[in-house]
Amino acid sequence: MFTGLIENVGELVGIEKRGASGSLTVKTTLPAEEIPIGASVAVNGACLTVVRKGGGTLTFDISPETIERTVFRNLKAGAPLNLERAMRLSDRLDGHLVSGHVDCMASITDRREHSGNIVFTFRVPAEFSRYIAPKGSVAIDGISLTVNEAGPDSFSVNIIPHTAAQTTLQHKRVGAEVNIETDLICRYLERLLAGRDQKQGGISLELLAKNGFL
Repeated sequence: MFTGLIENVGELVGIEKRGASGSLTVKTTLPAEEIPIGASVAVNGACLTVVRKGGGTLTFDISPETIERTVFRNLKAGAPLNLERAMRLSDRLDGHLVSGHVDCMASITDRREHSGNIVFTFRVPAEFSRYIAPKGSVAIDGISLTVNEAGPDSFSVNIIPHTAAQTTLQHKRVGAEVNIETDLICRYLERLLAGRDQKQGGISLELLAKNGFL
């Protein structure tokens, strides 16, 4: 489990492909002595397992599912990557609960400057947009962010200068793709309520009110 607060921006050293699977090697300044083999690290929001380390690099195996759902399939050596080690139960939760299970990819449709901040608009597959709500949380390339506005297949976020400087978002332009993880609480809530009242056909305002959420 992660918080969505990026600890380090690493650099992709190389990708090794093995059929439908493969591995990523990332150069990082994270303390290697604190990251054992088998540890979980969020790489651009995807929870990956460290299989090798040395010389200031970490290597992760990636499965066909991870390649299919994430931006890793399009990355090239030299690409910057957001890194976050797994949270400890004693840590402050300054972001939000991020599982590291990427739902889908989204593309940037607009980037504009506003009062020193950067406002991004993303197009997201419609089947996942219902989990993204104004003032709710979303993880973009592993970064915990607050949603400004949300539509049927798009949403926008505001990036303050500190977040831009400490993450890969400073490099993103229109057309770029990012990893998206929606709010896991929303997904569990939908499944729970759908199971309790199949006749409702999913979540509605009436169903939420009936179950005490409104």
